[in-house]
Amino acid sequence: MSQQSLSDQTREALEAFVANLPAAQQETVGKAFESLMASDTADNAVNVGGKAPDFTLPSVTNEDLTLSDALSDGPVVLSFYRGSWCPFCNLELNALQRRVEDIKACGARLIAVSPEKPDSSLTHAQKLDLTFDVLSDMHNRIAAEYGLIMDVHETLRPLYLEWGLDLPAANLDESWQLPVPATYVIDRDRTVRAAHIDKNYTSRMEPDEIIKALRSL
Repeated sequence: MSQQSLSDQTREALEAFVANLPAAQQETVGKAFESLMASDTADNAVNVGGKAPDFTLPSVTNEDLTLSDALSDGPVVLSFYRGSWCPFCNLELNALQRRVEDIKACGARLIAVSPEKPDSSLTHAQKLDLTFDVLSDMHNRIAAEYGLIMDVHETLRPLYLEWGLDLPAANLDESWQLPVPATYVIDRDRTVRAAHIDKNYTSRMEPDEIIKALRSL
């Protein structure tokens, strides 16, 4: 049986999540989402044809990884995700893990970045058996350089805490800011050849599209 698409998986996860919320929480989530979609969030994000800002970030094993160093060996697939608490991110990371060998076969390296502190990222990587690089972007410094910052709506913050999602504790940051989920296929000269950037945080780039972009380089 063929593997269900990532978009189908995230849609089903969203429907199940919303269906289990009390009516008042459904309304709060819906209004916050409408506000996000009406905002200019990520309108000026780095996109196709632009240059990917270079960076150095710590990995879950506390070893620094520099983008330009990784690109010296071949293209890079760079994925910004919100955190280990995000079910849509976990679906994406699992989907990427299933295709990591195909990505490597294209001569590329897969790098995932979240604002979570390194020890949380390590636990997450181990839990999901991730074999690619997982980096910690504390305070969303690099996400900001890519133009990917979004604010968790004030009305959602108490709900997050009620749901056990303490972002300030997970990220060691009181800002309640997250990266807009984004995936970049970056050529060796740091040119972005393909990108998926969507403030609808349930929308992710299909692994098949990543592979297609890599094969076109």
